[in-house]
Amino acid sequence: MKFLITGITGFAGPHMANLLHAEGHEISGLVRCSNGRENDIRDVVSDEVYKDIQFIYGDLTNHRVVNNIFKENRFDGVFHLAAQSHPPTSFVDPLGTFENNIMGSAILMQAIQDNQPDCKIMFCSTSEVYGNVGQDGRKILTTDTLLPANPYGASKVATDLYMQERMENNKIKGFITRAFSHTGPRRGKNFSISSDAFQIARMMHGMQDKELLIGNLESVRVVIDVRDTVNAYYLAMMQDSCDGKVFNVCGDTPHKMQIFTDKLIELSGLEGVVQKIHAPFYRPIDIHYQHGDSSDLTSLTGWSPSIKLEQTLEDLLKYWYDKLG
Repeated sequence: MKFLITGITGFAGPHMANLLHAEGHEISGLVRCSNGRENDIRDVVSDEVYKDIQFIYGDLTNHRVVNNIFKENRFDGVFHLAAQSHPPTSFVDPLGTFENNIMGSAILMQAIQDNQPDCKIMFCSTSEVYGNVGQDGRKILTTDTLLPANPYGASKVATDLYMQERMENNKIKGFITRAFSHTGPRRGKNFSISSDAFQIARMMHGMQDKELLIGNLESVRVVIDVRDTVNAYYLAMMQDSCDGKVFNVCGDTPHKMQIFTDKLIELSGLEGVVQKIHAPFYRPIDIHYQHGDSSDLTSLTGWSPSIKLEQTLEDLLKYWYDKLG
């Protein structure tokens, strides 16, 4: 089968490519512009995988370009991972976030509907659509109210609902995944956990003092490995019984964010690391507790996270240590 990955130069995209290659599929990756950015994914993608990826260049917000892509190429499915996905950035640039996340997705869906209606699309939504709905400590269901706490979450709600309408009216074929917190190699250093790993790796190289700038470590999340997350996407794509549905993609064990910071320091072997609150790392409106219910996904696909938290953190720390070295 042949799949298109939008956002292949992002965080989850290269991991999705690794999985599809291992499963023997053809891979195309959409890259916004031909400035060589695709070479950057080699930090997690082997030469063997890289050479087998067909890179296609085009901006999702350009209807003519996207339409031509689906006229000139045939795909069995699309993993739509491209987005402006950093909530703090969405407070600074809400209009840019809306253009990329809403209009880009709507244009993509229209191109599929007009040219390849049998092509299945997975829309990567987010747990940010729920905001603080689950702050009472219960597991969040896909049927719960969508009440985002930031412009990024709002942009995903709009696209999530539009995708549901398109599926309900049989205009497109696909499903929606609302991914909860996940991390691992290649996660940007402006995201929590990876920010800690980046700074700690710098300390290990002697590039900075042992002062670790931190955000809100009292918030509670269920964090899984990005490789488990993309495996959920893949399993749902391969099951026709998942078509038309919405799934949470989440682990089972909630932790305070402090746990991840402390574990990374332990794994580094460093002593005397001082944690210092850094106000810019706090969101204007934070989500205090999130834990999702993925039972629907598990019952249809058999999916569950398999990578241990310590392994994920080890791999993330090694990623930054090697990259900085």
